[in-house]
Amino acid sequence: MAIIGAGIGGLCLAQGLRGAGVDVAVYERDRTPSERLQGYRIHIDPGGARALHECLPRPLWEAFLAAATRSGQDFGFLTEKMDRLLLLETPHPPDPLDDHHSVSRIALRRTLLSGLSDVVRFGRTYERYTREPDGTVSLHFADGTTETADVVVGADGGNSRVRRQYLPHARRIDTGIVTLAGKFPLTDATRALVAPRLWRGPNMVIPPRGCGMFTAPQRFGDLDGPGDAGDPGPSPEKGGTPSGDTGGYVMWVFGAASGRFPDDLPGMTGERLRETVARMIEGWHPDLRRLVTASAPETVSLLPIRTSVPVDPWPATNITLLGDAVHSMTPMRGTGANIALRDAQLLTRALSGGQDPVTAIADYEARMREYGFAAVRRSLMAARQFVDESRLARAGFRTALRVAQRFPALRRRALSR
Repeated sequence: MAIIGAGIGGLCLAQGLRGAGVDVAVYERDRTPSERLQGYRIHIDPGGARALHECLPRPLWEAFLAAATRSGQDFGFLTEKMDRLLLLETPHPPDPLDDHHSVSRIALRRTLLSGLSDVVRFGRTYERYTREPDGTVSLHFADGTTETADVVVGADGGNSRVRRQYLPHARRIDTGIVTLAGKFPLTDATRALVAPRLWRGPNMVIPPRGCGMFTAPQRFGDLDGPGDAGDPGPSPEKGGTPSGDTGGYVMWVFGAASGRFPDDLPGMTGERLRETVARMIEGWHPDLRRLVTASAPETVSLLPIRTSVPVDPWPATNITLLGDAVHSMTPMRGTGANIALRDAQLLTRALSGGQDPVTAIADYEARMREYGFAAVRRSLMAARQFVDESRLARAGFRTALRVAQRFPALRRRALSR
């Protein structure tokens, strides 16, 4: 079995199949495990945690728990003036399988790579496939080599080449929404610069219209984890610098419709991106502005928001897709990685259960399309609400949050959603 792409979903699937005794190979375009070790922390919900628990061997599950924080912390909804609209209290359940976790993208990938040195083939840029008369699939790579597999899983992300050939009618579109993200460093000194609410838990900032901001504290250094697959181990180049994600910080994400930003936004440096956000929130509370202005320019990045368009069912074959390769979504609900992990869990069960592979894939795809595209729709709705230009709609939403704050039953209902 061949998996194209060594992202979170592809590696989780490889771990699950390896544990079930399935012969599997992963082909990854990166030349080394550490080539692109960067990014923000990932929220793992209970569904994602259960998928990891099921697919990983016990030592790696324990390594994940050691690298992550259980993030069942209070979630705040604030106005741009830092007035509280609603505070959702989310205590830790006793079982980590029922909890939410926050983990460095670097640490999670290192954990998922552990033990797969003979499985993951780095420096293999996939280009296309051809079907052979015997039913197998030949995979063609940029270096001129080919590999043959009985089953192929495209786990190669939102710009999937496997999807482009296999489902050429599947579309991925620009939402017209742009986000800018940065990191405010957390130290004893910087904590005194902003309100405790901003470093005690995540928050959604809801101004009168047209934009929004999400903030989330991320604490401790958690890069160290089991290393394998040729990984030389942690180093400054792999995240130990301010541009990495191993120190404590408050992540902030500011979003608005693309028309609200300057035309030259894509070519801006981190410093100019930071200045752009600072101008756009000029009338906001000083602590929110300080999150932006005190962030190192090298941590500020531009993230245009794209989404897949749900696809009608297609006939199952011995080629299938997983994660962003089939149902990429906006980041507004923080569910993309968790849906990819759920895909890996379900596909592991299907392909290791003794069924004919095409029948197993048909069962997987029927379920995956249902929950995966439902998540796509929910995340797109959340993204549109995030940048809603209607003052009336925003005022109604803010009023509803204030009412929920006053009545515990309404708070519990909001939390359950």
